[in-house]
Amino acid sequence: MPTPVEIRLKRAEKRLDIAFDDGTSFALPAEYLRVESPSAEVQGHGPGQKVLVAGRREVGILRVEPVGHYAIRIAFDDLHDSGIYSWAYLHQLGREQAERWAEYERALAAKGLTRDPPKRGR
Repeated sequence: MPTPVEIRLKRAEKRLDIAFDDGTSFALPAEYLRVESPSAEVQGHGPGQKVLVAGRREVGILRVEPVGHYAIRIAFDDLHDSGIYSWAYLHQLGREQAERWAEYERALAAKGLTRDPPKRGR
């Protein structure tokens, strides 16, 4: 299993850059990490229960915290912080980013949802 040799939070760019010991590296946008959170709130408690998270285009990352020697917890500025991202899951997200993102956009369109946050009243 690849393990990270560097994890760098790019707060202004709203992304996490991660390099693994197998030579791969990925730039993972905050929005992508948020909508693919491994938390039960997003993934559900069983197969087929994944929740489609919309309106997170502008989400940022507040902080990244180590969880043992196998994962990180990411705290987002929409107050979601319950997902624990294992090294294997982060590597998978990087490898599958194009396919997962295309599927996410298709799912949003099919449900008439958008990446944009809800408009606030005046």
